Amino acid sequence: MENIKHIIDSLGLETNLTLDDIPNIDLYMDQVIQLFENKFNMSKRNQEDKIITKTMINNYAKGKLIFPIQNKKYSKEHLILMSLIYQLKGALSINDIKITLSGMNKKIINDEMDLASFYTSYLHLAGQNVTDFKEDIEERVRAVTEEITENNKEDAAYLEQVLMISSLVHMSNLYRKIAERLVDEMVVEKEGKRQK
Repeated sequence: MENIKHIIDSLGLETNLTLDDIPNIDLYMDQVIQLFENKFNMSKRNQEDKIITKTMINNYAKGKLIFPIQNKKYSKEHLILMSLIYQLKGALSINDIKITLSGMNKKIINDEMDLASFYTSYLHLAGQNVTDFKEDIEERVRAVTEEITENNKEDAAYLEQVLMISSLVHMSNLYRKIAERLVDEMVVEKEGKRQK
């Protein structure tokens, strides 16, 4: 389990697309892809993985996950939404993401939202999440080590790794389930408003 700290350091968990990273001019699709690839390159599991592709961006637009683009260029608001989608798609379905962001897209179109301020709040919470995560991982390593008994000495390293993986996946599932229920509540609230 000594390699956990090295793994955490190699993941680039603090990496996010900041407002300063986003130019104040609209970008063409190839520029968007290059920006995301450069920013999130460290977070790839395999070097050949793609962070974002033309197909993904087109699907986000067709699926109405982002509000319509103008003149084949993507605004700062589009890039913020794509950054949120990038984070959300690790745990939520595309349909859940669409539901989650639909109200935000409408507010952006109607100029009823300060998206930069919202995104700053998100980045602040994301930073705090990374700090909390690192502390929690240390606690999980201790807990897993305590669970492996003297009887399993010869397989201790392997069993610790399997137990750690299982524990992390379980925790991830717990968070994902809560997020999905919150999405479901958005649907119920939206349908409830329609019935009135």
